[in-house]
Amino acid sequence: MSGVYTVQRESTKKWKVSGKALEGLHIHALVSDPLSGLTFAGAHNGSIYASKDFGATWSLRENGLTEKNIYSLNVTRRGGRVKLYAGTEPAHLFESDDLGESWYDLRSLHSVPSFPRWTFPAPPHKAHVKYIEFDPQDSNTIYVCVEVGGLLRSRDGGQSWEELHGFMENVDFPLPAGAVPDDVHRLLIRPSDPKYLYISGGMGICHSRDGGKSWEHLTTPQTRIGYPDPFVLHPGREELMFMAGAIVNPRTWGQTRTADSRIARSRDGGRNWEMLNEGLPEKIRGNFEAMAIEVWNGSCSLFAGTTDGEIFYSEDEGDQWTKIVEGIPPISKGEHYTRLR
Repeated sequence: MSGVYTVQRESTKKWKVSGKALEGLHIHALVSDPLSGLTFAGAHNGSIYASKDFGATWSLRENGLTEKNIYSLNVTRRGGRVKLYAGTEPAHLFESDDLGESWYDLRSLHSVPSFPRWTFPAPPHKAHVKYIEFDPQDSNTIYVCVEVGGLLRSRDGGQSWEELHGFMENVDFPLPAGAVPDDVHRLLIRPSDPKYLYISGGMGICHSRDGGKSWEHLTTPQTRIGYPDPFVLHPGREELMFMAGAIVNPRTWGQTRTADSRIARSRDGGRNWEMLNEGLPEKIRGNFEAMAIEVWNGSCSLFAGTTDGEIFYSEDEGDQWTKIVEGIPPISKGEHYTRLR
């Protein structure tokens, strides 16, 4: 989206946009570090910025960044120090150990055999690091989702990498039209058992119970969402999961002028999915490309944003939804929103 928007709930329980900054920059990623109190924003062709006042003001932090089209950000702690990571297009992974004041390129990411084949369907056909995640019990273990290039893992803090495969093996049904084996969007890891991995991508939702040695498909052609992207789980109730996305991949959106997107919930670790419709429009033209979960008292609230600049909110685990914001810039990965014009 263009800029960082702050949305606030008033005493009347209505929501309003209470602030905006970095206008004119298409923001791909936001991450906060609770220890330092800093929030970081990564911009599409616009580098990385940091805020120490909850988004009111920002400062540029790009020293050492040789690629400035930022797609993903994440933060962890290792050896008592904060480690900040940024993924870019073309697909590079940068690391900072001084809260973004300086960066260095983890070029070892390009050592995997598939690297020469990394690409992306839309021009300029360059792959990007779409998502970064860490083993919740071992911060030396880093996972990177490359679109389109696959799922990579490092067990030594990014010094070396291995590829995880097999997402589309042992599938006894037709996959979505245009599905690509290595089109990996996001990764979830069970906090209680990091061998339990879940990925969303162009092939649907897949699950591994052995740390990526083997995979099982959890969605079928009957699953309403054929192109899932946003994907979250409740950290205290790990069987409770939510996904959102379009009925099919973006190649068709320009013809139909709709992503026809939905939100779904699973209460059994992804084996069965129910569409969440209460309070949502019957037809949603924009695609859901962002989702956040807020956990409180054993339950959770959810926020979901679309490429049409809408934010939907649920405070009862997805049973009922309310549109709380509209008319803001597209909440979109790259140029996805332009396919719906």
